[in-house]
Amino acid sequence: MLWFIAIILGIVQGLGEFLPISSSAHLIIVRWLFGWDSVIAQVGGNIDIALDVALHVGTLLAVLIYFFQDWLELVVHGLTKGLKTKEGKMFWYLVVATIPGGVVGLLFESAIDKFIRSQPLIIAAGLAIMGVILYYVDKNSFQRINYENINFKQALFIGVSQALALIPGVSRSGITMTTGRLLGFSREAAAKFSFLLSTPIIAGAALKHTPEIIHHVTSPLFLVGTVTSAVVGFICISVLLKYLQRNSFAVFAVYRFALAVLIVVVYFVRGS
Repeated sequence: MLWFIAIILGIVQGLGEFLPISSSAHLIIVRWLFGWDSVIAQVGGNIDIALDVALHVGTLLAVLIYFFQDWLELVVHGLTKGLKTKEGKMFWYLVVATIPGGVVGLLFESAIDKFIRSQPLIIAAGLAIMGVILYYVDKNSFQRINYENINFKQALFIGVSQALALIPGVSRSGITMTTGRLLGFSREAAAKFSFLLSTPIIAGAALKHTPEIIHHVTSPLFLVGTVTSAVVGFICISVLLKYLQRNSFAVFAVYRFALAVLIVVVYFVRGS
């Protein structure tokens, strides 16, 4: 049973981390809907934390592999040429943009995460509200700024907005892509910058649990969760970037609202 759960959660993480639908909300809701928290808890041995770390390691691998060439150029130019090249500037833009979300995450992520696990209605509200905002902003924004033309103020503004991803159901990719569209980014530019910005955040989330990674890295269950989320995440990035070249974010806004309705219905049917 635990293998099946690891695969399903790997798929959920791989999709949710990069689509603007909130991976954390989906991981919590899927476990709540199917009653998997009790199944995982019975195993013991910190397997819950280990599985969560495995899923994040997987999506980290996905974004690093997909954008390997981009990151290689960003790091090399950033550390050797500074602000003299576009790649060097973008590297430091990403560094600065990571700080607000990183600080807020370190201070409040654990407390908020523990609280929302038992609050599906709050997650539903976050999903629905952010869905409406995403749809409105995307529909009414121009596409005049490409990835290569992003400046420091825009990068910093997106970085600050990333801190709002701690609000249940908002979604890190959702808020950063929405902010990018609000600033006039093309949909593809908003998505690419969001993906690159996710790299240090996901890495930080994984590094916080280095002891668990070392202890479980050879565990078959850890490997299943990691590989599943990595493969699904890689495919998701590729498909979404192509999709956004010709399509809007409307389908994700509608999905978020529909899921919120489902959560509310199930909550009241169950009585909890």
